Amino acid sequence: MDENWIKVYSSSLPWQAEMAKQVLEENGIEAVVINQQDSNFFFGEATVYVENEWEETAKELLKGIGS
Repeated sequence: MDENWIKVYSSSLPWQAEMAKQVLEENGIEAVVINQQDSNFFFGEATVYVENEWEETAKELLKGIGS
């Protein structure tokens, strides 16, 4: 991942990370999901990244997701 991208959300449930990405994109923020979950054992996380300049806005938009 490029150094200009920062993690703003992660979950052990990939669908929550996809939901977070959708919320960000609906608000004009480009987001990427990296799913590092092992499909055989269901451990690991799916992580959402945004460009550094959107970090604070993204975190604010994602408050409450998965809570």
